[in-house]
Amino acid sequence: MRLNPFNPGSVNVGRGGGGGGLPGGRGGLGCGAIVIALIGAVVFGIDPGQMLGTMQGMQQGAPQQTVQTSESAAEICNDNAYALETCNALSSLNETWEPVFAQAGIAFEQPRLVFLQGGTENTGCGQASSAMGPFYCPADQTMYIDTRFYDQLEQQLGAGGDFARYYVVAHEYGHHIQTLTGVAGTIRSAQSQSPQRANQLQVLMELQADCYAGAWAGRNRNLIEPGDLEEGMNAASAIGDDTLSRGSGRAVNPESFTHGTSEQRMQALRLGLETGDDRQCDRIVEQSG
Repeated sequence: MRLNPFNPGSVNVGRGGGGGGLPGGRGGLGCGAIVIALIGAVVFGIDPGQMLGTMQGMQQGAPQQTVQTSESAAEICNDNAYALETCNALSSLNETWEPVFAQAGIAFEQPRLVFLQGGTENTGCGQASSAMGPFYCPADQTMYIDTRFYDQLEQQLGAGGDFARYYVVAHEYGHHIQTLTGVAGTIRSAQSQSPQRANQLQVLMELQADCYAGAWAGRNRNLIEPGDLEEGMNAASAIGDDTLSRGSGRAVNPESFTHGTSEQRMQALRLGLETGDDRQCDRIVEQSG
């Protein structure tokens, strides 16, 4: 996609401290140490409650963690090509979704983006590491990304291209939308009331975030370039629960799915892309009732 350059004043970004380190290593992503199964569990919508073990604390209102930095948004976003891409995407997402919220009469607040630097980081959802992949924390309304992950996305999952990377950002932004609209809280409540449906409900939430990612691109159709759609579909297929299970030599167990099959994720992304209509995405979670 030919995204416009970000306006430093239009993005809320910070840089993680990278302190702490990971047990048994130097604290980075490990470059190959993360197996495909782990990447698949966290790519495009990690559930902080499951992965960080802090769902109860989040529901009770965990204290927010603020990443302090004296660097400007321009300095942080221009650190490397991937960071610049991510900031351009964040700016476009803000510009796209804010008027949608205004039209719906829902208060809008931009999410914060923090670039992780390896090691561990204190977040509103607990302590996280770069090895967990990109994720969104609803407690502090922040997206956490280590841009080195994009290399692993391409090298280990075969999902390369700028649109695949934009898909990552747009999906995590989709979880921010769910937080602002109350969908995330509704799903969490339903999961608490019906633990046996927890995975099924989580899948619906992830698919809606996929659809929101597509809707963002669909609303900016004039910026889409040849090959973008193929990159998006390839990424959605690569991170389906069934595909990842087979790739890691595990049996395909639909009851354990948390993000949806490859076909489901492709369909959700395509729905958003073709319609550019977030209301179509809302129908996905209507199944949760």
